[in-house]
Amino acid sequence: MNGIHDMGGMDGFGKVEPEPNEPPFHSRWEGRSLAMNRIMSYAKIWNIDRSRAAIEELPPSDYLGMTYYEKWAARLEKLLLEYGLIGADEVAAGHSLRKGKPLPRTLTLADLPKALTRGSYSRPTNTTPQFKTGDRVRTKNIHPKTHTRLPRYARGRAGVIECVRGFHVFPDSVAIGAGENPQWLYTVRFESRELWGENADPTLTVSIEAWEPYLEPA
Repeated sequence: MNGIHDMGGMDGFGKVEPEPNEPPFHSRWEGRSLAMNRIMSYAKIWNIDRSRAAIEELPPSDYLGMTYYEKWAARLEKLLLEYGLIGADEVAAGHSLRKGKPLPRTLTLADLPKALTRGSYSRPTNTTPQFKTGDRVRTKNIHPKTHTRLPRYARGRAGVIECVRGFHVFPDSVAIGAGENPQWLYTVRFESRELWGENADPTLTVSIEAWEPYLEPA
C-alpha cells in the first residue's frame, strides 16, 4: 500500500526531535487507548498485520494531523466497527446501546503478562531459502493495494543478503485474511547511494527485513 504512512526517505519533514524526559503518556486517555488496544489484540479477533493496516488506511490528513495514540484510538474504533463489535450509533452516542458480543478470549489479571508479550511468527518448513548470506538481490518494484512491509524507498533497489532470519508468517497475506502463507525472511543491506543517490553519505548503509516474495537475484 502506497499510503502516507510510508514516509521513509521523504524530504521536508525535518529532523526527529526527541522530547527531553518524555513521559510514557501525556494524558490518561493515551494509557487507556494503549490498554484497550492490547486487550482487543489478546482477544485474537484480528492479527497484528491487520491492526497495522488499519492505521495505514487512515486518510492522509488524519494520519499527519493525529498524535501517536490518537491513531491507536482511531484504529481501534475502525476495527471494532469492521468486525461488528460495536455500532456506529454507539460511537455517536458515546456509550453502548446493546449487550456486548462474546469474545473468543477474555483478559484476566493473571493473563496480563501474556497480553504484553507477542507470540512467535516463525513457522516450521521443509523448504530451503532461495538466497544465502552474501547474495546480491534486488527488491521488486511492487505497489500493492493492500498491506506490505516492503518500504517504498527500498523498492527496485539492489542490496546484499546480510542474514537469513528463518521462515515466518507473511504479513501481506495475513493482513487481508488470506492465511499465514509463511515465507523465508532475510535482512538485506543497501548502500546509501543506492537508495538516496550520489549526494548520500557513502559511509552509511540501511538494513531492512524483507520476505522472499519481495526479492529477485540482482
